[in-house]
Amino acid sequence: MIIKPMIRNNICINSHPAGCARMVRNQIDYVKTSLAGGKDPAGAKAAAPAGSPGFALIIGCSTGYGLASRIAAAFGYGAATVGVSFEKAASAAKPGTPGWYNNRAFGAQAAGAGLPAKTLDGDAFSVEMKEAAKTAIRELAAETGLNAQVDLVVYSLASPVRIDPRDGVMYRSVIKPIGSAYSGRTIDMMTGKSVVVTAEPASEEEIAHTIKVMGGEDWELWIEALEKDGILSPAARTVAYTYLGPELSWAVYKNGTIGRAKQDLERAARDINLRFSRSGFPRRRAWISVNKALVTRASAVIPIIPLYVSCLFRVMKDMKLHEGCIEQIVRLYAERLYTAEGAEDPAGVSVDSEGRIRIDDWEMREDVQRKTVELMEQVTDENIFEITDAAGFKHDFLEAHGFDVPGIDYEADVDPSGI
Repeated sequence: MIIKPMIRNNICINSHPAGCARMVRNQIDYVKTSLAGGKDPAGAKAAAPAGSPGFALIIGCSTGYGLASRIAAAFGYGAATVGVSFEKAASAAKPGTPGWYNNRAFGAQAAGAGLPAKTLDGDAFSVEMKEAAKTAIRELAAETGLNAQVDLVVYSLASPVRIDPRDGVMYRSVIKPIGSAYSGRTIDMMTGKSVVVTAEPASEEEIAHTIKVMGGEDWELWIEALEKDGILSPAARTVAYTYLGPELSWAVYKNGTIGRAKQDLERAARDINLRFSRSGFPRRRAWISVNKALVTRASAVIPIIPLYVSCLFRVMKDMKLHEGCIEQIVRLYAERLYTAEGAEDPAGVSVDSEGRIRIDDWEMREDVQRKTVELMEQVTDENIFEITDAAGFKHDFLEAHGFDVPGIDYEADVDPSGI
């Protein structure tokens, strides 16, 4: 079939297999050049800095930062990887989710490069998936002669719902302000037309549900399950991702339901580190990495974010500071987690006053923020595509679903069940 993007209310409801596969290969190519120094995975592993991951578990491996984390660990350091995600498979009549194609593309590229990898599809919140992941780690270790212990655990889940395995209750997250309604200008990224969107305040139940889904409880359960069965290496590192952003977005983000959940994620990092210190493994460490604003499948529907990101992208591209997911994760690994100072000793990893890794540092520079706000004040429906990077926002949104990827013939007939 010929597959074209289907957009409903700033949400893309389909994906393109060839575009997703090319996007994955593009990220791999970047990692090979920037992190592996042009070496193949075997050479990258031999040249990897001391303390870099040899075996990584990526929870939420199929898109965005999770996918980039897996690609960088595998093709940058030659690591074996186990990935977990929950995706909808394609059929002969209907495309699968972007993550389903991304996982297949990664698996094919890893196999061709001789990189050990297993991908599990299912509910990462469940006890059963945690057991399945431990089994996959043991199996991959047995097949390759590796120790059945992971050096890196990346927690990068993005799900609207969670079933608590302890009581079977389903919780649903919401993106809402807290305390009072919020009205903000946003844009339809397909047309560039701006509208004022109002979000009603969340109820106490909605706040609690969002924390349950997007907070740190499940991250803690994963670490507990891995530690209990000896799956963590003595110097294992774990990282989860968050976003803070500028004050202009705080009403709907940092101070809203998402922000409350992210506060709980930071609480979980502190508790995991306390757990590590009490268990007698001083080289184990958990971090929160604060990452920059990027276009995700969800960001297009959060009030003010499309407008802010469109202006931010123009400023950062003009200043040669712009990064996508893969560039951010390469910098996280190369300049934070696995530097000469931090690879062996977790105390050598650069953090802020709250103990967080900051790779949003370029976004939050004073000059970048000042120019972004100035640009936002100048935007009209008539000039938005001229003075902002709304076109880049639109491209990134489509690319996340396998569309608008250079080199792909979107008029060609493709089999949705293949890559």
